[in-house]
Amino acid sequence: MLVEQVLVAIAVLLLASVLASRASGRLGVPTLVVFLGLGMLAGSEGFGGIYFDDAELAQRLGVIALIFILFAGGIETDWAHVRGSARPAAALATIGVLITALIVGWFAHWIAGLSLLEGLLLGAIVSSTDAAAVFSILRSRGVRLRRDLAAVLELESGSNDPMAVFLTTAVLQTMLTPSSSLGSAAIAFVQQMTFGAAAGVIFGLASVRLLNRARLEYQGLYPALTIAMVLLTYGATALIGGNGFLAVYLLGVMMARENYVQRRTLTRFHDGVAWLMQIAMFITLGLLVFPSHLPPVTGVSIAIAAVLMLVARPVSVFLTLAPTRVPFKEKLLISWVGLRGAVPIILATFPLVAGVPSSPFIFNVVFFIVLTSVILQGTTIAPAARWLGLDEAQVAEVSPTGVHLAGRGESALVTLEVAPASRADGRRVVELNWPRETLILVLYRGNEFFVPNGATQLASGDRLVVLTTKSTVEVLKECLVAPSS
Repeated sequence: MLVEQVLVAIAVLLLASVLASRASGRLGVPTLVVFLGLGMLAGSEGFGGIYFDDAELAQRLGVIALIFILFAGGIETDWAHVRGSARPAAALATIGVLITALIVGWFAHWIAGLSLLEGLLLGAIVSSTDAAAVFSILRSRGVRLRRDLAAVLELESGSNDPMAVFLTTAVLQTMLTPSSSLGSAAIAFVQQMTFGAAAGVIFGLASVRLLNRARLEYQGLYPALTIAMVLLTYGATALIGGNGFLAVYLLGVMMARENYVQRRTLTRFHDGVAWLMQIAMFITLGLLVFPSHLPPVTGVSIAIAAVLMLVARPVSVFLTLAPTRVPFKEKLLISWVGLRGAVPIILATFPLVAGVPSSPFIFNVVFFIVLTSVILQGTTIAPAARWLGLDEAQVAEVSPTGVHLAGRGESALVTLEVAPASRADGRRVVELNWPRETLILVLYRGNEFFVPNGATQLASGDRLVVLTTKSTVEVLKECLVAPSS
């Protein structure tokens, strides 16, 4: 195939994915289904006729995509919003994932005739959730979950993938090297999570400092710098024996807690990269699937999916959250929001690459389970939230500016001037550490005006048109008027 033909095929698939995503939002179905469907239609058994069976290539592409998706999720995390939900979310992302894997693994061993290790491998593969897809469905359906409930789901979705990856690789290692012990797996778990968490925090703080001190001449280089930091964080962490997926997620979370140059631009950029990665990953995985191989595993797949959705996930949620004060109704919704996403399909390529004899069967079952979960749970999440009374009513308010900032109260559009010798005089915008809900729209300097960024250095006499909340106006005035100490 000519290079030009490859480029045209990629462009058509990308264009079709973007346009089809609008229809998926209206139908309440996650875009995952659309992207996978397009991949299957483009495959050798579809209209496209593209033959693709390279599991190793699909796995590598999936790992790279997952790195950027996790980082984008971390960098968009509002730590002040989710901090109070860190404990229940961490419990769900570790203990909850383990319980789910054990229940599904035992059932798969019993019903599908797999060995116990093969059953546990399948359970580990489907143990992580994709709550990010849940939020896209809720937004498209106009559902807004209560703040603490949304925080638990947000943190769980970003932090449970590393646990699923570890369990999958640990079971695979045990299958390939029977001499490995449970003790060595426990030590490896502690090492991976500890090193991964430490690396994520260290690289996160270093990235913020680097962004604020780099003073790059061209703004377009800042996204390149963050891409380099994401790849460096994952690669360096993996080389020292840590969990690179956990590290890149915490890299994003640590950056989200700080103020740095080009913050809003970089957040939007990486959101776009994450969507591009999702499209590429889902289409590739769709190409890897042969639809004719799915009917023979339909019965077993439906049975395992039913146990996963109706038994394993609820049991793991209620047991894990038993010591917490999470209300019963919220536990019910969290149980039903255990949506499976692309990560299980990516993990299903691991045994394919390793040459496990039952790997084709496991891959097809996992693919079928994911589709069942996405279609059934994905289309019923919004009605379930409303039925349980967990849809927080959104009261329409009108402010003088007609704009509200992140639900933090009525907004205010004010013009402020930098006073001589004030704390803002001679300092860069990023160094002011203003509240997050503050946006400088225009900076007037003499007869000129422009839109500043984090690297812009303020000077006395500058006039700033600022969009903020009424509660923070006095804080900004004090910074611009009060003398520096």
